[in-house]
Amino acid sequence: MVSKVNSREKILQTASRLFQLQGYHGTGLNQIIKESGLPKGSLYHHFPNGKEELAIEAVQYTSKFIEENLQKLMNEKEGPVEAIQAFIRDTASQFDNLEDIKGIPVGLLASETALISEPLRNACMQAFKNWQMIIAKKLIQNGYEKEEATKKGLLVNSMIGGGIMHSLTSKDKTPLLVIMEVIPLLIEKKG
Repeated sequence: MVSKVNSREKILQTASRLFQLQGYHGTGLNQIIKESGLPKGSLYHHFPNGKEELAIEAVQYTSKFIEENLQKLMNEKEGPVEAIQAFIRDTASQFDNLEDIKGIPVGLLASETALISEPLRNACMQAFKNWQMIIAKKLIQNGYEKEEATKKGLLVNSMIGGGIMHSLTSKDKTPLLVIMEVIPLLIEKKG
C-alpha cells in the first residue's frame, strides 16, 4: 500500500505534468488517476474539492519546484546576468525531450483559467510574483533600486514565460535561447 504522503505527491506530480502538457480543460481526473497508478479514492481523499483544488495545488507544486531551482541558480552565480541566463538555459534544456518537461508552464493554466476561476488565477499570479521577486532580490543585491529591480524582474519573468510559449508552439528551444542572449542588454552591471 502506498503511504499517504507518497500517494499525494504522486497525484501532484502526475497532475502537474498533465496540466502543463494538456492544459486544465484537456486534462481529466480519470486520466490523472490512470497515469498516477493510484486508486480513485486516493485522489478524492487528498483533493476532496475536485479538479480546481488539485489544479491550484499543482500550480503551487510547480511554482515551488521553479522557485527552488531559480533560487539555487541565483545563489550559485555571482551576477544576476549569469544567474538568469543559467535559469533560462536550464529551462530551455527541457525542450530536448518534451515528455520530460517539469515546471513549465504555469502560464498555460493561467491563460486558460484566469477568467473563469478566481482561486486558480490567484495561485498563478502568486507563482509569477514569487519568481519575479527572486529575480528582483538578486538585482537588489547587485546594486539595483527596489522599484527598478521589481520592474526588471517582471520583464525578465514575462520574457521567459513568452519564450516558453514560443518554444512549446515551435517544439524548439531556440526562442528561449534568444531571450538568454539578450539578458545582458537588459541587465546592466551596477556598482
